[in-house]
Amino acid sequence: MEMIMRPDRSLFIVEDDATFAKTLKRSFEKRDYDVVVCHGREELLGALETAVPSYAVVDLKLGAGGSGLECVKLLSARDASMRIVVLTGFASIATAVEAIKLGACHYLAKPANTDDIEAAFGRAEGDVSVSVSNRPTSIKNLEWERIHETLVETGFNISETARRLGLHRRTLARKLEKRVVR
Repeated sequence: MEMIMRPDRSLFIVEDDATFAKTLKRSFEKRDYDVVVCHGREELLGALETAVPSYAVVDLKLGAGGSGLECVKLLSARDASMRIVVLTGFASIATAVEAIKLGACHYLAKPANTDDIEAAFGRAEGDVSVSVSNRPTSIKNLEWERIHETLVETGFNISETARRLGLHRRTLARKLEKRVVR
């Protein structure tokens, strides 16, 4: 089945939370976007066979320990001019830097609404007025950043990441399923 999408208003949403994806889809459709929802990497690969969007919203942490960074890389490889925004409840410096390096145009912490995302699509320049936080980094956030750095270095290979970090594979899988405590 061939998808017919207007190139200037086409949007892929890569989000494993079905409720949030549905809400986001409806909100963007009200703004006249042609929206396709993918719940993970495999669905994204299938959707990219029939269409390449102008915009994408990608959740950083996908189900079963999957990483949205891999999806950002796939999307950017298909079209380097695509405007990709990464959404996450696990904001860290390491993942923000990697998302931008892999082709994302912006990185937003959840909760983000459609206005925030659409504004991020339009922002090509940095904003010098962003306030600098004095909040110290917690041990849990440092651990999370190190895990994601190593995941990127190993091409998202869980076994190799666990080996490099000196962790049992199951321990790493459990850590990837947990939410970062702030």
